[in-house]
Amino acid sequence: MAAFVPQKEIVYNGLLPYSDRLDREATELLAEIKANLSRAVLLRELWPGAAFWARKLLTFLKLYGRRFTKEDHVLFIKLLYELVTLPELEPHMMQSFARLLVLLLKKKELLSRDDLQLPWRPLHELHERVVYSKTEHLGLVWFPTSVDHVLKALIRSCRLYFPASSTWEMLAEWRPLLCVFDVAMQKAVGYMELFLPTVVPPEEHGRGFQLWFDELMNLWMSVQNQPSWEGHLVNLFARLANDNIGFVDWTPYIPIIFTRILRSFNLPVGVSQMVAPRYLTNSYDIGNLGLWIAALLGGPGNPGQKELTCLFNSIASFYHPSNHGRWQSRLMRLLQRLPACVVSRVHRERHAAPSWITPVPECCRLTDADLKEFTHSLSGAALLAMFSKTGSTDAAYALQNLALLSPELALPPVLEKTYAAMETLTEPHALTATLGCLVGMARGLVAPGGRYPEGRAHVLPLLMGSLPGVDPNDFGKCMITFQFIATLTTLAPLVDCSSAASRHSDLTETERDLCSASAEFEDFVLQFLDRCFALIDSSALEQTRGETETDAQAQLESLVELGLSSTVSTVLTQCSIEIYEVALQKVYNFATSSVFETCVSGRMVADMCRAAAKCHPEESLRLFVPHCCSIIFHITDNEELQGGDELDQELLWNLQLLSEVTRVDGERLLRYRRDLERVLSACLRLRCKRAYALACRLLEHTLRSVSLIFPTELRGAAGGSHADLPIRDWGRAGDVAALGVCWHVPGVEEVDFVFQLLSRLLHPELERIKDHVSGDRPMSREELLQSLAIVHHCLLGAGSLLPPLGGPHVPDLVSSMVNLGEIKLYNGIEYDDTRENYRESICQTMRLLLHHILEDSEDDTKSLFGIIKIISDLLFFRGTHKKEFDSRWKSFSRVKKSMENRLHGKKQHIRALLIDRVLLQHEMRKLVVEGSEYKVVHQELLCDLLLLSTSTYSQVRSRAQNVLTAAVGTYSFSYRDIIPRVLQLLSPQHTTGSQQQFKGALYCLLSLHSAPCQASMRDWDCVGAVWPALVRCGLSPSMTLETPFIGGLLDDITDRIHRQHDTIGIHFTVSETCAEVARQLARTENVTLEELEEGLRRQKIRNVVNARKYEKLVNDLLDCLEDRDLPWKFEHMATDLLSLLLRDDHPLPPDAVLYFTQGLVHDSISIRKVSISAVAGILKQLKRPSLKVAVKPSDISGTEDAEGWRVGDREANRWLQYDSRDLPLSREQWDSGRYVEKTHWGYCSWPREMMIYAASRKPNDDPLREEMSEGEKIIFEYFSDVEFIEQFVAFLSLEEQKGSDSFNPRRFCLFKGLFRNYGDAFLPLLWPRLQQLAADPHESSQRCVCEVTAGLIRGSKLWSFDKVERLWRLLCPLIRTALANITVETYTDWGTCIATACEGRDPRKLHWLFELLMESPLSGEGGSFRDASLLYVLQGGLVQQQWRVSELLHRLLAYLEPKLTQVYKNVRERIGSVLTYIFMIDVALPHTQPTSSPHVAEFVTRVLERLRPLTSEPEIHNHVHEEDAQETDERTQAVKLLKTVLKWLMASAGRTFTTPVQQQLQLLPLLFKIAPVEIDESYDEMKQDARTCLSLMSQGLLYPEHIPPVLAALEEMAGSRWWHARFSVLTYLQIMVFYNLFTLLSAPAEVLRIRKLVMQLLLDEQLEVRDMAGTTLSGLLQCHFFPLDCSLQTQLQTLSQTPLPKARGELASTDLVRRHAGVLGLSACILSSPYDVPDWLPQILMDLSDHLNDPQPVEMTVKKTLSEFRRTHHDNWQEHRQCFTDDQLLVLTDLLVSPCYYA
Repeated sequence: MAAFVPQKEIVYNGLLPYSDRLDREATELLAEIKANLSRAVLLRELWPGAAFWARKLLTFLKLYGRRFTKEDHVLFIKLLYELVTLPELEPHMMQSFARLLVLLLKKKELLSRDDLQLPWRPLHELHERVVYSKTEHLGLVWFPTSVDHVLKALIRSCRLYFPASSTWEMLAEWRPLLCVFDVAMQKAVGYMELFLPTVVPPEEHGRGFQLWFDELMNLWMSVQNQPSWEGHLVNLFARLANDNIGFVDWTPYIPIIFTRILRSFNLPVGVSQMVAPRYLTNSYDIGNLGLWIAALLGGPGNPGQKELTCLFNSIASFYHPSNHGRWQSRLMRLLQRLPACVVSRVHRERHAAPSWITPVPECCRLTDADLKEFTHSLSGAALLAMFSKTGSTDAAYALQNLALLSPELALPPVLEKTYAAMETLTEPHALTATLGCLVGMARGLVAPGGRYPEGRAHVLPLLMGSLPGVDPNDFGKCMITFQFIATLTTLAPLVDCSSAASRHSDLTETERDLCSASAEFEDFVLQFLDRCFALIDSSALEQTRGETETDAQAQLESLVELGLSSTVSTVLTQCSIEIYEVALQKVYNFATSSVFETCVSGRMVADMCRAAAKCHPEESLRLFVPHCCSIIFHITDNEELQGGDELDQELLWNLQLLSEVTRVDGERLLRYRRDLERVLSACLRLRCKRAYALACRLLEHTLRSVSLIFPTELRGAAGGSHADLPIRDWGRAGDVAALGVCWHVPGVEEVDFVFQLLSRLLHPELERIKDHVSGDRPMSREELLQSLAIVHHCLLGAGSLLPPLGGPHVPDLVSSMVNLGEIKLYNGIEYDDTRENYRESICQTMRLLLHHILEDSEDDTKSLFGIIKIISDLLFFRGTHKKEFDSRWKSFSRVKKSMENRLHGKKQHIRALLIDRVLLQHEMRKLVVEGSEYKVVHQELLCDLLLLSTSTYSQVRSRAQNVLTAAVGTYSFSYRDIIPRVLQLLSPQHTTGSQQQFKGALYCLLSLHSAPCQASMRDWDCVGAVWPALVRCGLSPSMTLETPFIGGLLDDITDRIHRQHDTIGIHFTVSETCAEVARQLARTENVTLEELEEGLRRQKIRNVVNARKYEKLVNDLLDCLEDRDLPWKFEHMATDLLSLLLRDDHPLPPDAVLYFTQGLVHDSISIRKVSISAVAGILKQLKRPSLKVAVKPSDISGTEDAEGWRVGDREANRWLQYDSRDLPLSREQWDSGRYVEKTHWGYCSWPREMMIYAASRKPNDDPLREEMSEGEKIIFEYFSDVEFIEQFVAFLSLEEQKGSDSFNPRRFCLFKGLFRNYGDAFLPLLWPRLQQLAADPHESSQRCVCEVTAGLIRGSKLWSFDKVERLWRLLCPLIRTALANITVETYTDWGTCIATACEGRDPRKLHWLFELLMESPLSGEGGSFRDASLLYVLQGGLVQQQWRVSELLHRLLAYLEPKLTQVYKNVRERIGSVLTYIFMIDVALPHTQPTSSPHVAEFVTRVLERLRPLTSEPEIHNHVHEEDAQETDERTQAVKLLKTVLKWLMASAGRTFTTPVQQQLQLLPLLFKIAPVEIDESYDEMKQDARTCLSLMSQGLLYPEHIPPVLAALEEMAGSRWWHARFSVLTYLQIMVFYNLFTLLSAPAEVLRIRKLVMQLLLDEQLEVRDMAGTTLSGLLQCHFFPLDCSLQTQLQTLSQTPLPKARGELASTDLVRRHAGVLGLSACILSSPYDVPDWLPQILMDLSDHLNDPQPVEMTVKKTLSEFRRTHHDNWQEHRQCFTDDQLLVLTDLLVSPCYYA
């Protein structure tokens, strides 16, 4: 044992007062868990054995942490890994094992990759089986809702331990899926993000990320328009960057990364921006962006920081509180995450304990200078966001982290804002926001020897300044002020050290100042108390509790009460004893000088006194107890009082005060025991209800103080090292190793006192109740209530000393070969067996009383409430309530989060917080009741609760049900005893019951399906009993559906069953490898050979029995359904429950198949719907396996794929293409073809082993009648029946809800299954119906044809050639007829039908369909609508085929090109969309071969040729009117063509993967000519479209090589004669620069070109253009696109001083233009910094003011600028005026308020 090295313990256990016993306890428990868990696995008993002990392991982790050796740790992980990946494991069990495994893998530094390696394939197969389940959509398997998250978390935890070779294997597995046009791409990239390991030692990088980095990075860089899988790539890169800081060179990619990040926020820029729709959905995950950016910082030259500064400069104004939009939450989240990520990185580099994970190399670590720069770049945005309505908490969190990184930069501005906010009275929001920020930054403020030593001088001024915040009129402000004061005083003990200066000679200057300032602490405490007294006075009951009070107010008030008492407690705890005594006297005087009413103010005062008493019990008890007792004795000695119902207020107040003051350390109470006993015996029997309630409180608190274990003090420093100089203790973290907790542990004397009180007070009450029951001395109801109250409070007070209920346990609940005992934990209390066990005597007395009341006076509900509470506490209460514990744990976490230091880590919390955590650990141990044994006592109590749960009064029922639910969740397997008892009350044979009893029983079932006791839903015995009973209760005499209430209740129950149902396992097996690991874990042979054989035998039997139970359940439900008297509601319920019982591992019994098949033509629509889904699932169960053969692609194509990575159309995959010269038109060709149904195979690479379907079936390959199974025969017979088919089709072609029906995938699955399983057997019967429906243009008939057609085409996938050819001979005319009848309602259904039919099919096998659709979509017959619809349907088919039908795309393009000059708008839009998909395949991705599909470039060249008549013209108007389509001159044709081209450009923006920039540039001049300047709905379609296109194109992503040609085009347009075009250049430029900011910044020459271009347009002769240029310049300056350097300022000032000729008459226009340009430029400079005042700004403002009297338009510009300056700087003017000299201020005041301002 000497060598036992635990992996990682919970340190707080060592601080408990009974820690010496915990080591042995933990060792024994661990040995028990290891032995039993391994035994359960070896005996193949997954349930209940393995599941039970896995839960115990979870409890062990909660109680002791990872207190086991490394070998055990590894074995536990391996065992659970084997269990999770068992192939046939029940989903819920898999999920719970996975959660445990995640917990075991959580601390990754404990196990290195040498200690543990896990294979990746089993996990991949599990994930594939669950997340991409082939049968889930058919209802054959049900997974728990959270299973995806749990699996993802599991894979994330395991991927650290994948072997080195795994990266290569994974890439080989997933590369064939990388086809950008296919949904498989999403799956492949998702898998890469999840699985690829990125934490590998540097020597393995060559086998790790270097295998995929370049390839994926190039893919990411070249793809545009954020496809849905791009987010996964970003997450993968972020993780790679974060795990390998310093090992990946990101420098070349940084501009692109930041450009993409900026683009992903979709910020609105410029005046007229449209956002492409897909940008809004597929944006990056901000948490990962934070990681990535944090990992890019640092290193030589720190290039990442430059871009980050620029990023925040350009988006800073979006953080201003006055701006908000749908982008805001993402920006706030970035601000919140980024500093947190940098903090965790710095922690890892400087403070983390060394572990096996490669550390960050020295050269790449962040230096203090880097951190300063980082803080600097973010603090601007954070300070703006601090006051935002929604994001202030995010900003506070960001500032808290920035203060950790560089306090000297983060703190001063916040302090400045806080002082300002304390002075203003008009902006309460400012105060709450700044104090909220400071609470998180407080530790940085007071930390000794920190980097911001001046901070400590602020503590006192801040405390004094915050006092006015204790304001009875504003609760929100009150709360934050309390929190602030509590936080600061916790960190800085309130001790007056002004005399220390004389004693210590070694003080620094700051320390001297602090010492002298600390004299004011006493002042602060007294003022604070005065404020609190004022708050209490203003909330006395008479004043506040009007009739109008709402719940929200009441809740706020209770929060303020809580805040008040906890803050007073904190302040007084931290006081020196001198200050404390003064304060105590003050509180005492306040409390005893007047009599408070006991509801509101009394409660607050009593809480204050309790807080004061807790700090130093001796002093305070000496004051309070004698005072209160003497008054109470004085009043109670007066005889008449005993009987009065209303009592003297003074008595009540003193009782209340006494009951709170006694909540202190029990030892100190003992000297007053006589007084307290006397008070109790005097007051407990008073008649007045208020009085005895307060006396009961006093009793409970006295008992608790004496009997509980708790720490007696929570001071900030434990008589620390600087006892005589406390200022050196400020902000010091507690030391876990030397906390010095003083515990109160009840001693012998105290335990004696408890039992003495119980025998004096509790015993007589129990006797009295017994006499009442026996009828010797009956009591009135009031007296009985009083007795119950005393009993309950005794139990609450002494609960921790009373041993739990014992006795024998209930036998034979569940059979198991493993011990299922409960854990016994020691909680510091030795139970004394010699004393009376009051818990048991209370229990017996209560049961007597309960039955007495239920028989005699069931309407005494108050007593019943009392009894329910007592039963609940008898069962669960050991000194703590779960609810209180949870809320304390929550508030502990909150405080910890606001005060922790994540930079240093290592539990550097303040001492009070650590002590609180130790106490929580103690209470957690008291609450561990999970897996308790179910004893006979419990059984009796639960049966009583069940009686109460089904009694007459609803309030009693609901309270009893809550306790019952909690109890069933606590005691192992008790549900197997309780559920049958509940079901008995529901059965039709139970005729004596009342309706209330029936309702109660249903409610019990509802609550037994809730969270704590879900085990019952996975137990075949229970489910087999509950489901049929639920259906049968429809026959019960108490059941009436007249009351809607019971109907609703039944709906709730079935709904809950539906929501929480997941497939229950039938076959449980344990693999040999799993058993092997269990053997290693057990180490000793704890299983004999006989037991092993017995275990295997039992496993076999159990699986057979489970299958029988499953079939019995199905048959029971069917029996219920055969009962004619069953109401319809229950028939639906039974059908629903039956449909949950379809499985993919066990066929459905034939009777159920028969039921569902008949259900297809049931009268009720909901049963028909369920049956359709069910039969589709049954057909999947009955599917025969089809033969597959392996092929080598290179044998077919005759070419090997070259080395290296080549993607796209190439020789090797040419044979997959659709080729009309080589189609399978005869049986020989059909049988010899190799068909690949998966569209993504071969585009990128081939799978390792390529399996394709064997050549198709022989003509008579359909199953024969003789070979069919029972289920197959039933379906076959029904569908061969003419009448059945007639009825079925008639039902299918009915309308459900007009206008909202659409193509139904369930029905499609049904037909696909029919034709797949039975070939064309049913076609002759169906065909005539289909023909009738196809000819009927009604939407429901057409929809039915769609569903059957799609099912037919997909179901015929493996038919023989003769059958397929026969089918198409029938289908082609049918589809033609249907398409001729297409209508507005049905065209989308036909699109879906064809798309579904072509999905995942080899195009060569569907050539009939494609040729049919290609015939002539734009024939013009049937009008424009039919043309558009046919194109839509064709597009649906071609899109599914992606890159394999290039020949068809060429044919379609050739067909469409002459028809591009369409007149009708709807056809033009559709053509635009079709063109997008035709050119979608033409992508410029890395390694991709030029495609064999049509190329954009050639198309654009041809189009431009036809648009030539327009390019030469100056201005384009839209001459074409829809009617006179006779005109055919070139110009008109060109305008029509242009309209269609615009539709194409609009459709493709945001859809294609790469944008053809070169081609778009050729169209730009045309667009600039047409696009109007202002937004006006009355413009015709063409102008609007042109404007939209420009807006969308300007957002496009540019690569460095594109920038020069784009700028050249813009420069050319800037010289245009049309000012509209010049104006549009500027709007285009604004958006383009913002959306490609970092790419442009990385090319300095281009920046100069843009600057030149803007300056050129600033001098434009057209006023509108100049204005726009000014706006653009201001925007560019604002995002620091180019600096505002001296040369630019001089240039603008020179321009603005252009002299104007004196004569007013003939103003030289060019001079005025130049002067106006200069003024516009200066005003752009001013407007470019809306929320701050840089040092150059005052001078420019002065220069600008000289132009106020210039001629128009100069004067107007100046006025606008000044008014805008005033608007944006008004909020923080106090701060901003510091930047101006006095003279400037005079001029400014003059300007801003001068008459000209209003002119």
